[in-house]
Amino acid sequence: MAMNKIPAMVLAWAVVSAPAWTQDEPVAAAETVDESPSVTAHEITVNGDVLRYDVTTGKMPIKTDTGEVEGEIFFMAYTLKGATAGPDRPLTFSFNGGPGSASVWLHLGMLGPRRVPMLEDGGMPAPPYRLVDNEHTWLGMTDIVFIDPVGTGFSRPATPDKGEAFWGLEQDIRSVGEFIRLYLTRYERWSSPLYLIGESYGTTRAAGLSGYLVQRSGIAFNGIILVSSVMNFQTIRFAEGNDLPYMTFLPTYTATAWYHQKLPQDLQADLSEALAEVKAWALDEYWVALAKGGTLGDDERRETVRKLARYTGLSEEFIEQSDLRIEAGRFRKELLRDDKYTVGRLDSRFRGMERDEAGERNEFDPSMVAIRPPYTAAFNDYVRRELGYENDQHYWILGGGIGKWNFGDEGTFPDTSEALRDAMLRNTYMKVFVASGYYDMATPFFGTEYTVNHLGLPATLQDNVRIEEYDAGHMMYIHEESLAKIRADVESFYGDTKAMSGRGEANVPGGR
Repeated sequence: MAMNKIPAMVLAWAVVSAPAWTQDEPVAAAETVDESPSVTAHEITVNGDVLRYDVTTGKMPIKTDTGEVEGEIFFMAYTLKGATAGPDRPLTFSFNGGPGSASVWLHLGMLGPRRVPMLEDGGMPAPPYRLVDNEHTWLGMTDIVFIDPVGTGFSRPATPDKGEAFWGLEQDIRSVGEFIRLYLTRYERWSSPLYLIGESYGTTRAAGLSGYLVQRSGIAFNGIILVSSVMNFQTIRFAEGNDLPYMTFLPTYTATAWYHQKLPQDLQADLSEALAEVKAWALDEYWVALAKGGTLGDDERRETVRKLARYTGLSEEFIEQSDLRIEAGRFRKELLRDDKYTVGRLDSRFRGMERDEAGERNEFDPSMVAIRPPYTAAFNDYVRRELGYENDQHYWILGGGIGKWNFGDEGTFPDTSEALRDAMLRNTYMKVFVASGYYDMATPFFGTEYTVNHLGLPATLQDNVRIEEYDAGHMMYIHEESLAKIRADVESFYGDTKAMSGRGEANVPGGR
């Protein structure tokens, strides 16, 4: 459902032509049953070390302040056994985005001890699909709880009319925050070093949770990990009067054109140098040209058109006809038009062929087509065969289980970056790790850099944020080289946050 003017209620993670995402009512409600979670024992060998662990699979009832059950949240918790186990061991809560996405992508793609093997570059293998041991699992560093918010996975509202209590920016933060509080209480983990990891809209949720929980429940996190981040929707939403996305997407256009060999020869020589050049130009000249609007002089306009053609691989004629403003959906269709291909939204390395070669928008996202079948089949087999969890409900992996999402006031841009800043000011020990892919055309890496650079943190806290970028797309972990790199990067991040714990330093910026 890619459109030139994206409506105010657009879904952040996907918007990939899936009409079930936007239905007004949920497909099914929960049958609230007091069931005991399933617990199974497993082991995996990683770098010669045997990791023995339990997986707890079940549902947590979410109640109102008066005790009425509003819904149930399905979760899968991985806890290590042995000498390093116990309440002092780090605990990480993980979720994906959407809104409307289950936690399966981070679960079986990056963090868990089992993963879905793709082709080396992230392409789809031939069916049938399978799981393999994940040599890059995070289980050696932390216990992990995968959360499916209500309307995703097996999580359901108690009755259809209670869906509105979960399907909105604030409602989602409240319900997932309540799950985290309940889990810490029921499984006696209040003394654990705590972490959050979210992907895509899950980063919107994670940033909001960091501020919400430290104020409401006194839950302070050691670290927040943001994968393919969108905290400020002004950086990604192509809307009337908002020129910011034309700038924030531009370096991703350059990376994409570089990958498909569409840039001038001098820019094709080195991607990092090309990106440095285009980012400097985007901030210093392109942003000014857009701001001038109708007052932009003829010479300035011609130079802007020339530079945009240089950095995007598109024709000057197309750029002029687009009024210097290249919307992402039109770029994906235009870049390889002469070759009769489109490029992917979640990962612009992927190419697709479509029926209408003259159209303005993709008919489908070739990068989503590559990942959905393997993850869907692998999870449904895994949860029953290996985890022993019996449930005949539809596991909503990506859309279909939620109703209309309430982003807040109509005509505004949701922004949870302020909640993240507030959490960092209240808990100056908390560190943030940000991971982005160069070929992500859903949440562009330069948009994330822009948001981080505008957090308004004092100088003494700016080093608490670390940004890493990868040679892949939105789900950089489907690319095996990036999967290994992010595992190594995050291991050092956990080590940095662990070094901060227990120091007893003054809780003020710059305290020593």
